[in-house]
Amino acid sequence: MSEPTPVIEGVFAVHKPIAVSSAQALRDLQKHLNPSKTFAPWIHAEKNKRDADAARNFGKRSRKNRQPIQVKLGHGGTLDPLATGVLVVGVGSGTKKLQGFLDCTKVYETVVVFGAASDTYDTEGKVVKRAPYQHITKSMVEEALEKFRGDIMQRPPIFSALRVQGKRLYEYAREGKEVPVEIQERPVTVSQLDMIEWLEPGTHKYNWPEKEAEEEEKKAVDKLLPQVAAETQATAGQEAQPDTEDLKRKREGSDGPEPKKMKSDGAEAADQAPTVDTDAVAEERKPCPAPAARIRMTVSSGFYVRSLCHDLGAAVGSLGLMAALERSRQGEFELGRNVLEFEDLEKGEDVWGPKLTDLLAQWEKDHPEGQGGHTRISAKRQGSPAPAAAAAAAAAPPAADQ
Repeated sequence: MSEPTPVIEGVFAVHKPIAVSSAQALRDLQKHLNPSKTFAPWIHAEKNKRDADAARNFGKRSRKNRQPIQVKLGHGGTLDPLATGVLVVGVGSGTKKLQGFLDCTKVYETVVVFGAASDTYDTEGKVVKRAPYQHITKSMVEEALEKFRGDIMQRPPIFSALRVQGKRLYEYAREGKEVPVEIQERPVTVSQLDMIEWLEPGTHKYNWPEKEAEEEEKKAVDKLLPQVAAETQATAGQEAQPDTEDLKRKREGSDGPEPKKMKSDGAEAADQAPTVDTDAVAEERKPCPAPAARIRMTVSSGFYVRSLCHDLGAAVGSLGLMAALERSRQGEFELGRNVLEFEDLEKGEDVWGPKLTDLLAQWEKDHPEGQGGHTRISAKRQGSPAPAAAAAAAAAPPAADQ
């Protein structure tokens, strides 16, 4: 008799591409895993479990067990569509171990563009404020970074997933209502923070959001972002006209190959797609007249990179927003070392199957059962048919709830 095909479960990481939400990344993974030979044993074992559950309940199936069987997936910390990098994924019983990745150390690389603030603290939102940026220098930014190292207090972005009295903060902004309590700062740790590249004005592909917030929206956001209002109040009468004139000067002196480079850059196109003004599509964007900086950081759980970009802009007497983000490491998973490339999925199971099997085998080796891991690449939870499927499924370790 041939050996039963093992069920593979555990935790791995995938390199999430830009313009794809974390939830969509999981759906894309499921699309490839569900019909695959690699996860056929998992599907079969889950069917046996459901049959056993039904037998114990006199043939009745719960609503959950009436749903089509899909490989169970979950992620260990979301990445915005704007962001790329490590997305930790739990498969099967591995989803029970994802909480540890929410609390672990992460390494990020971001680009902050100065001179403007958006309602989302990044290029996906609408511009709510502008501020002078001509005075900002590389040394000024390097000096300002010092105050963000170590154990610090950080205020989450207004459009984060945090809730106040059961309502998400962005809902107050959209409704034009005041937050009933002050948005509290939270303790975070920044163990490493360095500027790895200084980007001179007009020389980089990053830019402010194309869409400007309506006056009503700006007033609503001002109520929720008192820090932005206070920081720019001193220069409020100088913002719009000087910035507009300076932008014209930079554009007139920057005709050349850079705009074409921006047009062909997939990341820039994806970043700007949700906020493009259809009346201005035909007009190609020119380089941003403000400087930008690429920053790498190692941070604790609960750290908001968008907040750092916003706060760094204020620290240099201007405004700032996040234009790019990559998570290069999360816990034990690191790009270029033990992360599945998303593009491998489209190359077929012959490519991604062995790679994913190896990654889950390594997870099992590093996290043996009894030490917080899973010993699931085994015959304990068989994928091959048994003489009495219901009895076999009942005797096998139960799968995680779907």
